[in-house]
Amino acid sequence: MSSHRSLPYSQAINEALHQMMESDPTVFLIGQGVKSPWYVGNTTLDLMERFGEGRVIDTPVSENGITGAAVGAAIAGMKPVVVHPRMDFMLYAMDPIINEAANWFYMNGGRANVPIVFWGIINRRGEQAAQHSQAIHGIFAHSPGLKVVMPATAYDAKGLMIAAIQDPNPVVFVDERLLYSQDKPVPEEMYHVEIGKGCIRREGKDATIVAVSLMVHEAMKAADVLATQGVDVEVIDLRTVKPLDRELIRMHLFS
Repeated sequence: MSSHRSLPYSQAINEALHQMMESDPTVFLIGQGVKSPWYVGNTTLDLMERFGEGRVIDTPVSENGITGAAVGAAIAGMKPVVVHPRMDFMLYAMDPIINEAANWFYMNGGRANVPIVFWGIINRRGEQAAQHSQAIHGIFAHSPGLKVVMPATAYDAKGLMIAAIQDPNPVVFVDERLLYSQDKPVPEEMYHVEIGKGCIRREGKDATIVAVSLMVHEAMKAADVLATQGVDVEVIDLRTVKPLDRELIRMHLFS
């Protein structure tokens, strides 16, 4: 295992996409600006050159149409990854996400699946303003039939993207652009991080902070400050907003 190799968060996502598209010909990427650093940073670097425009589809601006086409492809047996480079505009695609993809398994009595990843990017700073920087993961967490993952580290970004693509039903993968430059150890090998399992980022006995995505790092900073005042704080990284790792939370909050 090449566990000690460092890779930025954004490149960890890129590597996950390369490896999954190489290993599974039914996986494809579709969305706005998939070949533009201004839209998606370097998360899709070299994908179009390697896999071609048939599997890396740069679309016009039509969130509902793009997402609906991808849901149809998933129902037909493909494994689409639909990228929404400004998560706010996933609101335009609520019909195919919630009324179609999230419901399909139940509407068919568990006999049909929709293996699709809805990839939403949270954008803060950089002149994104009110309609380009929202984190709306909570909306999707309240929809039956959807899983919602939010990696805080480069390791989890790769592992959860792979797990999301491999999942037979819809997963909302939410990343945070402010984390893209974070450089951490990431194995070169394919691996997955189990959806629905959180982890302890910091041990502590006086208080527990439960956080996700960017806020895990803010919680770690807060714990460092509190440590200087003699308060020993534990930090839990949920990794997955839905399903929630309730057992981990109960074990540490009520022990």
